[in-house]
Amino acid sequence: MTREQRVIFLFIYSEIQSTLFKHTNMHTSNYWIGHFKANATKNRIYWAGGPEISAAEINTILPSLQAWQLGETSEGAHLIAAATKYAIKINDPAYVDAIRLFIKEEQKHGNNLGRYLDVIGQPRVKQNWGDTLFRRIRYFNTSMEIWTLAVIVVESTAQVFYQALKDATQCDLLKQICTDILIDEACHITFQTERLAMIYYNKPAFSKAWRKLAYKYFFYATSTLVWFAHRRLFKAGGNTYSLYKKKMHFKYLKTINAITCEAALQLT
Repeated sequence: MTREQRVIFLFIYSEIQSTLFKHTNMHTSNYWIGHFKANATKNRIYWAGGPEISAAEINTILPSLQAWQLGETSEGAHLIAAATKYAIKINDPAYVDAIRLFIKEEQKHGNNLGRYLDVIGQPRVKQNWGDTLFRRIRYFNTSMEIWTLAVIVVESTAQVFYQALKDATQCDLLKQICTDILIDEACHITFQTERLAMIYYNKPAFSKAWRKLAYKYFFYATSTLVWFAHRRLFKAGGNTYSLYKKKMHFKYLKTINAITCEAALQLT
């Protein structure tokens, strides 16, 4: 193992151990309610500065920007329904309120992206094949476990997406929007991974065994789909497919694999 590989190994190991430690000190639903309410009072975007974006940048980022703006505006009715059913089962009514605030924060992202599209004179789209597919799948889903897993994967790819979007533009206003989203997404992933860990730990041994594989294949299949849907934007932000896969592999180790307590440190 080279020196560079050892540094990467130690960094990934420390991050995974940190994630596992957090799972032994789970936050309550009331904690997350307080977090989301406090975060809603923070304003990290200076709109008065206005956009400064070139036609070439718009041409590169617009389709992906429009698609993600649409995806961030969901009302979350089906997620709330699944959360309500789950909250009743575990006797934690506050969890539904936490989910509502989580959805509201996601909608803030959609509103900010939509406002940005408005100020640069570009239309908001009402339909996108990726968003349509995701909406149809979740329409039939009533499982909190599947919902939580799906959100973790989407939020993980969102971190790479918004960083790529930030790196692909010289527009300070758009960079501020991306930074605000990235700050929120980091907490969203903690919120969701804690919940999936709770759900997973309560499963019997045999059920855990097949779930490990199911979680893994779902994570990689979904993240691969996101790459091919938005590869132009990812590349504009400095990502090759190989680099994107490495980033998503790292995120898998930090979330899904950490949840199932199989921190397999594969530097691939």
